[in-house]
This record gives sequence, structure tokens and C-alpha cells, in this order.
Amino acid sequence: MAILENSVKQREITTEPRRSDKIFRGIVSTIALSAFAILAMIGTFLALRGFQTFHSQGWHFLTGYEWEVVTDDAGKTTARFGIGAMLVGTVLISMVALFVGVPLSILTALFLTFYAPARFKKLLVAVVDLMAAFPSILYGLWGYFVLMPMAMYWAKLLHKYLGWIPLFNVKEPFFERSPFVAGLVLAIMIIPIVTSVAREIFSQTPLDRIQAAYALGATRWSMIKTVALPFGSSGIVGGAMLGLGRAFGETVAVFTVLNIVFKANFQILFGMGGNIASMIVLKWGEASPIETKALLASGFVLFLLTLAVNALADFIVKRTLKSGK
Repeated sequence: MAILENSVKQREITTEPRRSDKIFRGIVSTIALSAFAILAMIGTFLALRGFQTFHSQGWHFLTGYEWEVVTDDAGKTTARFGIGAMLVGTVLISMVALFVGVPLSILTALFLTFYAPARFKKLLVAVVDLMAAFPSILYGLWGYFVLMPMAMYWAKLLHKYLGWIPLFNVKEPFFERSPFVAGLVLAIMIIPIVTSVAREIFSQTPLDRIQAAYALGATRWSMIKTVALPFGSSGIVGGAMLGLGRAFGETVAVFTVLNIVFKANFQILFGMGGNIASMIVLKWGEASPIETKALLASGFVLFLLTLAVNALADFIVKRTLKSGK
């Protein structure tokens, strides 16, 4: 018996990780750090290449509305760069997308969570998730050939009945390829993102609260209004911020449906405008070396803007999942 006990090797209980655990931890840590390193390298590259523009233009680069390079007879080059007009267009188009896309996303998420039949729910969820994988050019072409004629009709109605609001007041009746159309296309593009986040939050609504609401005689809509929406409010905000980050950086779809003009346009129904990403694409092919640096500086501004929005959205979503509120 003693010989048998000695022949059996007892397993030691220790907090020291195994060799396989160390290897796996090293691989995961390396991949994670590589992602952060790539992100840092992109930001550093844009910042270094655009430093000369930031240094020469100062705050005018963010607030100015002109983009010109002038060479006099003596060969001296004078450049004035400002992306203020494109910043206005970026924010304006993104706000239209949020105003239209977020309510549609919330309604879609509520339907998928509380109303969709069980046999069709997986299919509907898959279709919504698949929309996020569609190439941007498909949304742009659909918006140009299908959505634009309908959007122009609604734009005319808004101008007719709400023209007393400066945002909808158009002095010249030119509604084609406007920020309103571009915003509607972006609204369709952000619906899958916001819907996925909102649906995930709604599905985590505590069952005891739902049953308590029904026990008190609440209807399904009353339960959603008093339980699901308050519980998922932070998640909705987080999803909206993620959608905003997508809208800020969208290029091809906006370039397809918007009449790109380097001029600040505060009238969403008038057919001209632009955003930072589409401006970079428009000017990159014929840019001089000094313009290339200015475009890279514009990319750095867009990089910081998108990074800040996505970081804020991630913080809000994590806080919601952790607190359960």
C-alpha cells in the first residue's frame, strides 16, 4: 500500500501559472499591445506629417473657410488652409444621421427584443447585422438612384412649411445632393450599429422587473416605457455615439450623394457641402506637397475626433453593462 501511494504523483496546488498559460498570456498580450501600437503609429504618423501645417496655420486651420495655394511671379508660395467649412459639414451631416437613425434603431431594437416572433427573430437579427457588412459604395449608389428622388420631395415639404427656421431656409431651390440626403444615407448606415448595441442592452433587462410590471397590470408598451427604456438609456447613448463615430469618418457614401463644395453651408436642404473625409478624397489626387501635408493634418483632426467619440461610447457601454442600470 505504501509503495502504491509513493508511485502516485500527487498534484500540487499552487498559484504559479503553468507554462501553457504563460505562453497563451504572452500571445494575447502581444496581439493586444500590437493593436495599440498600430493605432499609436497611425496617430503619430498623421501628427508628424501635419505638424508643419498646424505650426504655420495655427487655430486658423480649424476655423478658416478657405483652401488655397498661391504662387507669385517670384516663385514664392503662400498657402491658406482651413477646414472650418468641412468641420461644419461633418457635424451637420452626422447630426441629421443621428436625428433620423437613432429613433429608427431604438424601434428596431425594441421590436427584435420584445415583439418579434421567435421563429423569425434569428433571421431578422441576422439581416440587421448583415447590413453593417455592406460596402459603403452600395449605400451611396442606393442613396443616389433610389433615396435622393424621395428625399428631394421631403426636402421641398420641409422648406415649404418649416422655411421660417434658418436651418431649412433655402434661398435658391436647389435640393439635389444636399447634406439632408447625405444624412439620410448615413442614417441607414448607422442603424445596424445602434440597433445591435441597443438590442444587447434591452435583452439584459432584469426579468424580475419585467414580471413585476406585468403583475401590476402594465401592458407591454407600459413595461417598455417604465422598465426597458430607463434600463437601456445609457446603452442607447453609447450606441448613438458609436454610430456618430461611423458617420464622422464615412467617405464613399457621402462623396457619392453630396455635392462637394468647399464652403460652409448651414442649410441642410441646399445642394452643397462636404465633410472632412470626402474633402481628403476629392483633393488628394491633385494635391501638391504642401497640400498633402495639410490633408494629412485634416486626417489627424478626423482621427482625434473619431477616437474621442468611440472612446466615449465604449466608456458609456461598459459603464452600463457593469452597473446594470
